[in-house]
Formats: sequence, C-alpha cells, structure tokens
Amino acid sequence: MTKVVSSNYDVALYFLAIFLPPVSVFFKRGCAADFWINIALSILGWIPGVLHAW
Repeated sequence: MTKVVSSNYDVALYFLAIFLPPVSVFFKRGCAADFWINIALSILGWIPGVLHAW
C-alpha cells in the first residue's frame, strides 16, 4: 500500500528545506543515507543542501 501524504505536509517540508535542509530530509526519509548525504552537502554549502532536500 502506498502512504498518502497531504499536500500541506509537502508544502511544510518545502519551506523547512529552505531553512533547515537536513531536518526536512530526516522527516521525509528518516535517518538513512539520504540524511547523512544532506548533512555533508549542507556543510559544503547551503545551496547544495537545499537542492538535495528539494
């Protein structure tokens, strides 16, 4: 079964991705490899972290 997510949740994640990219990835994917990749990209620069979160 697919998980139904409201559009309000997605919009909140988009705004969160702008200010705190790793947090939005954590809410979407959990503590998986994507989260750690996003932390590394955010350390390298804000823009790569935001692009990966989107």
